[in-house]
Amino acid sequence: MFNSHDFFMKRVNAHLKDMSRYLRYIFNGHIAFAMLFFIAALAYYYQQWLSTIPANFPTAWIMGIAIGTVVSYSPVRTLLKEPDLVFLIPAEHQMGAYFRNALIYSFIIQLYIVAIVMAALGPLYMATYEHREGSTFLWMVLVVLIFKIWNLIANWWMLKVREKNLRLIDQIVRILLNIAVFYFLINGEMLLAGITTILFIIIFLYDLTLSRKQAGLTWELLLEKDVNRLQTFYRFANMFTDVPHLKNRIRSRKWLVSIVDRKIPFARKNTYDYLYRITFIRGGEYLSMYIRLIIIGGVFIYFLPNIWIKLIFAILFLYMSTFQMMTLYQHHRTIMWLDLYPVEAEFRKKALLKWIMELAIVQTILYAIVFIVAQAYLGFLMTLVGGIIFTYAFTNGYVKRKLA
Repeated sequence: MFNSHDFFMKRVNAHLKDMSRYLRYIFNGHIAFAMLFFIAALAYYYQQWLSTIPANFPTAWIMGIAIGTVVSYSPVRTLLKEPDLVFLIPAEHQMGAYFRNALIYSFIIQLYIVAIVMAALGPLYMATYEHREGSTFLWMVLVVLIFKIWNLIANWWMLKVREKNLRLIDQIVRILLNIAVFYFLINGEMLLAGITTILFIIIFLYDLTLSRKQAGLTWELLLEKDVNRLQTFYRFANMFTDVPHLKNRIRSRKWLVSIVDRKIPFARKNTYDYLYRITFIRGGEYLSMYIRLIIIGGVFIYFLPNIWIKLIFAILFLYMSTFQMMTLYQHHRTIMWLDLYPVEAEFRKKALLKWIMELAIVQTILYAIVFIVAQAYLGFLMTLVGGIIFTYAFTNGYVKRKLA
């Protein structure tokens, strides 16, 4: 007899084994050191800023939006696979234990996000509302967990609804109500917090009524949601190691391709120059990740007060970008055409090293411009010189050895 509970436990054990394998590559020594430095620097400057926080700082709005967004984002991880559409649909009436376990598992794995957000907002709450007892924040954490459970269950009910617009409207309404509840709660307006909670419960019960009217589970939607989330993780893990399960997405970006294409001479030795530049622009998440790191690093450089810490962050983000661009070398590992190119192997490594160095130099120049905007002119010169020296040494040292 089919036991959906045992089936889920086998599925989740295989999933956790798969995730742990990639997480070991993601949180390697390099990334662990970078994260430790980030956390230490942010904690120090966060504590310094809290000591000078203005009286009119909108703490309630910031905490309300942050907590409301966290409790609203409650996806259900079903761990379904494509063959399940054939083999499990006939046993849908026996899948109750499976999906109950999926809800419990989804709640547990999302607790770390709640813990991180509440730990980050706790000092801000205590600094702003010094007159309140510390236990009030603990009660708020309990309320956050309750709303997290409610939103998770509501999301599960709405996954049975086939109308996409109806699901979107429900999600928007619940996000707004979640933000309102926690804004009023943090601001001490308990009556308004109670009213918005009642409104949320009405929407919650409406979702239940709506789901009960559905004929059955929307298996295609459940599979699509879970596959998309898994592919998102694989795309992130692919920046650190080879992921054979990844389905690469190709984007056109014709105007960027035309800009890069014009600058590459039409010669046999430039074959890989063209390949890696086009891959960076069109394939995977390389371009978006590169832009994200530039923006995040630029924000840190602009707002951090100490010029030496600014410089360290500039070098650190240069290191992160360069380190993750190394995966371009293995991007086409499953394509046989590279082995058939009448091009010497040394051109392949030189092309990637050249492209990585050019990207790092562009990033260095942009960070140096941020120093000018922040009116730290000495930092501009130090970043420009230090960034170019680091790029040359790291690329021709560590990256070159790893490619060999």
